[in-house]
Amino acid sequence: MTTGITVCVIGAGTAGLTALKNSLEHQLNVVCYEQGKALGGTWVYEDLSPNIRDDDDIHSSMYQGLRTNLPKEVMGYLDFPYPQTMQESFVSSQVVLDFLHMYAEHYDLEKHIKFQHEVIRVKPRYNNQWEVHVLDHSTDKCFVTVFDRIFICNGHYTKPQYPCIEGMDVYQGCQMHSHIYREPQKFKGEDVLIIGAGPSGMDLANHISKTANRIFLSHHLKEAPNTDFMGNVTQKPDVKRFTRNGAIFKDGSEEEFSCVIFCTGYQYSFPFLSVDCGIYVTNNHVQPLYKHCINIQHPTMAIIGIPYLVLPTQCFDLQVRFALKFFANEKELPTQEEMMEEVRRDLKERKARGLSERDAHQMGEKQFDYYKELAQVAGHNVKPVIAKIMKDCGKKYIYELETYREYQFKIVDDENFVKVYSK
Repeated sequence: MTTGITVCVIGAGTAGLTALKNSLEHQLNVVCYEQGKALGGTWVYEDLSPNIRDDDDIHSSMYQGLRTNLPKEVMGYLDFPYPQTMQESFVSSQVVLDFLHMYAEHYDLEKHIKFQHEVIRVKPRYNNQWEVHVLDHSTDKCFVTVFDRIFICNGHYTKPQYPCIEGMDVYQGCQMHSHIYREPQKFKGEDVLIIGAGPSGMDLANHISKTANRIFLSHHLKEAPNTDFMGNVTQKPDVKRFTRNGAIFKDGSEEEFSCVIFCTGYQYSFPFLSVDCGIYVTNNHVQPLYKHCINIQHPTMAIIGIPYLVLPTQCFDLQVRFALKFFANEKELPTQEEMMEEVRRDLKERKARGLSERDAHQMGEKQFDYYKELAQVAGHNVKPVIAKIMKDCGKKYIYELETYREYQFKIVDDENFVKVYSK
C-alpha cells in the first residue's frame, strides 16, 4: 500500500540509492532517473573517450588502483553495513561498487531505476509539485512527468574547480584536473606538478611517483605531509605564477615540468534546476538550505550530499531520513523565516571559527553535532563505534599515507572496535 505521494530521485549513486530505498519504506510512489547505464555514481569507472571535449562531459572521477581513504567499517549505510567477512578495511573502488549493487539487490531497487534517463530540467509548479523534463538516451526522446517531492542526488564530483593563477594561459605544458586522471603510465619519465595536498593530491602523488621522473607537490598545509617514502617527490609552497615551461613558487624557487595536475576540488552544480527553484550557488555555498539539505524556498525538494568532511554514506542516509519525515507529512517544518534564521546563525558561528562562505558546508569535527541534529527528527543516528573509528582515522591519508591503509578495523559492538596492523 502506498500513500499516493510521488517522489522523484535524480541519480542512482550512493545518495540516490538510500533516497530510493527509504522512500519505498515510507510507502511512497518513487522513480529514480539515472543518466548512466548502471548504478553506482562516481564509483563507476569511466574510460576517457577521445570524443570528450570538456571536463563536464565526464561523470566519474574514478581512476585505476584507487583504494578508499576511509575504512569500509564507516562506509556502510545506517542499517546496512559492509559484510564483516571481508578482512581488508581500505578497499578498492570495485568493492565499493559491489557493495552498492548488494544494497540495491537486497532492497530490490533496480526495478525502480530508469537508466539512461537524464533529467534536463526541473521546474516548480503552481500547486507545489515538480515538473521534471527527462531525456531518454535509449530513444533520444524527451518527456515530462510531475512529482510531489524530489530528491536531488546528482553528486558533486563532476564539475572541476580550477584555481586562478597568473600565467596559466602562458604555460605550454599539459594542464588537467584530477577529475580526468585515470592511470600513472601516462606520466612515465615526466616531471609533474601536483597542486593540492588533500586526499586526491596525496593519492595521485603516490600513484604517479612510481612512474614519473620527478613530482613537485604544491600546497599550503601548515604541517607538511610525509612524502619521504616517495623519493622523487619535492614539496613546494603555492604557485606564484606560471612560466612557459614551469612555475615560480611563493618562496622564489622555480621549477620546470611537462604537466600540471590540479587537485583543487569541485564546484556544486545543478544545471537542470530552473531559476525559480530558488537554489543558487555563490562561492560554493549552496543556498538557501535548511540543515544543509532542504530547499527553504520550496521545501518539497531536498538536495542530498552537500556537506563535506563527513562520513558520506551515513550522512546521506541521515539526510534522506530527515527529509522524509517532512516529505511523508509525519512532521511539520519550521516556518520559512525560522529556517532562514537558523541558516544565518550557522553562518555566523562558522565565521566566529574563522571560516569563510566557501566553508559553509564544511563539517569536520562538527559533523557529529550535525548528525545529532538530523537524528532528533530522523529517529536514527550514527553508532558511537562509527564515530570512534572516524576520529581514529583523522587525517592519516595526508600524514601517514605510506602505512595507514595497512590497518584493519573490526567492530566488536555498537561502542567498541579493535584495530590491527596487518602488514
